[in-house]
Amino acid sequence: MKLFAKLLDFSRNKYAKNTGWLFAEKVVRVAVNFVVTIYLVKYLGPDNFGLLSYALSYVALFSSIASLGMDNLIVRDLVSDTANKDKIIGTSLFLKVLASAAAVLLLFLNLHITHEDPFTIQIVMMVSFSLIFQTLNVYDFYFQSQLLSKFAVISQSSSLIIASLLRVLLIVTKAKLIYFAAAVTFEAAILAVGLVAFYRSNNRGKLRMVFDSIVAKRILKETFPLLLSVIVVSIYMKIDQIMVKNILNNTQAGFYAAAVKLCEIWYFIPAAISASLFPAVINARKGGEELFNKRLQQLYDLMVWISVGIAIPLTLFAPQIMSLLFGTKFLPGAPVLQIYIWSGVGTFLGVASSQFLVAENFTKISFYRTLAGMLTNLALNFYLIPKIGIVGAAYATLISYTIATFFVLFFKDSAHQGKLMLRSLFFISLKDYRSLLAKGTK
Repeated sequence: MKLFAKLLDFSRNKYAKNTGWLFAEKVVRVAVNFVVTIYLVKYLGPDNFGLLSYALSYVALFSSIASLGMDNLIVRDLVSDTANKDKIIGTSLFLKVLASAAAVLLLFLNLHITHEDPFTIQIVMMVSFSLIFQTLNVYDFYFQSQLLSKFAVISQSSSLIIASLLRVLLIVTKAKLIYFAAAVTFEAAILAVGLVAFYRSNNRGKLRMVFDSIVAKRILKETFPLLLSVIVVSIYMKIDQIMVKNILNNTQAGFYAAAVKLCEIWYFIPAAISASLFPAVINARKGGEELFNKRLQQLYDLMVWISVGIAIPLTLFAPQIMSLLFGTKFLPGAPVLQIYIWSGVGTFLGVASSQFLVAENFTKISFYRTLAGMLTNLALNFYLIPKIGIVGAAYATLISYTIATFFVLFFKDSAHQGKLMLRSLFFISLKDYRSLLAKGTK
């Protein structure tokens, strides 16, 4: 705890308040989603929940096209060129609307090309309309650029709570699946309204949007390599749930998705910790390479301790947890939970090391390791799912996440980071802390 406190001392800067709002939103989102998801899964059952999860994953694949991979660029431009914010926001919004419309159209065509049944098409298309409303997240990027994330957080939390209450109402009234798909789009619409309202209130009621062709050309030129990376990430993260449904069936997809939900609820932790503590790590560089690596080692150790601390109890009590939360009919998902939860170790370390890669401008290495993870995931899913079912998909995720995280070992510029993470993974660095404690007791 003392080491963690030391890291925090370094990170107390002008960004702390903004980060606090972001962290609070994540905690609220996870807590509300967790409770509502339990009732949702129980009500829908494996078959319907599997189909809804399939629709969400399917749309997530095409959301990368809708974003154009330019989200970080928008934030950067709004920070560096506040005088032209109307041009940046207006042009970005125009491009996103076009891209979202194209994504929905491509999604619709792909569903027909792959000969999905009419009901599946109806559910997926209902969810896909959320992409149109998500274009208005350009106002969220403005709040980020001005360290005004509290307005985005209020909008996101409000839309989440309203949509969650709607889902509870749908469960109580025993609504059909299509209405739960519509609730996804409804939540995106509520968020969009909130972001626009707060933006107007912070700009004296004005909502000026200016399209600039020169800005558009520059954004498109810069964003193309990033778009490729975002597409790879989307496939990497969601392809398993899509393949489980297509290779097996909706019911198996439901078992798998329920277990995955219990694993992914923890993924906000590494993002929040890295965002809060990485400024401390960067500041440590001023004290020399040795101190810098020491701080990184401490960050990686923290990630391993937390992720392993989560994985052990969920592995030991997976059947009881699945039965208690979702009912005995979801027990076939317990083996998935026991395997998939360990991919969190690679995820936690991967998020932390990504901060290093971004800070050092090693974007190509970041892309290559994600590509390696995606290709591994695809290959293993194709091979393992037909042979051992949803357990195969869990193994594919565990192996591919681990390979992606430690792929940095194959590059000269990042190999040292891989070695630091290996030290954390095998608890080799524990002896350093023992020696520190021994000195402290003398």
